Amino acid sequence: MAVSQPKLEKDSEDSSLLPLVHDIIKCMDKDKDGQDVHQELTKLKTKIQKAREQISNMPGIDSSPQEQQQQLATLREQVRTKNQLLQKYKSLCMFDVPKAS
Repeated sequence: MAVSQPKLEKDSEDSSLLPLVHDIIKCMDKDKDGQDVHQELTKLKTKIQKAREQISNMPGIDSSPQEQQQQLATLREQVRTKNQLLQKYKSLCMFDVPKAS
């Protein structure tokens, strides 16, 4: 049961809104007619919309916290079972595993 992780784009890793807010404040001090402010606000709005889209596309976002906890417990149990099987097979000595020197 593998969950595929979406590839993160380089620009999606930078989700900080603070630099844009800072630019808006600077533009408000400099620009009295508001054209630059409007342009910076549009950039902020676009970045917020992209963040909303990324959040809505995250795997498991439609699951409740209880469902996520149940899935986590199931996956942990699977890992525990697989580790036990692995240890069991290692103890059977059926495989000649060369030791690294």
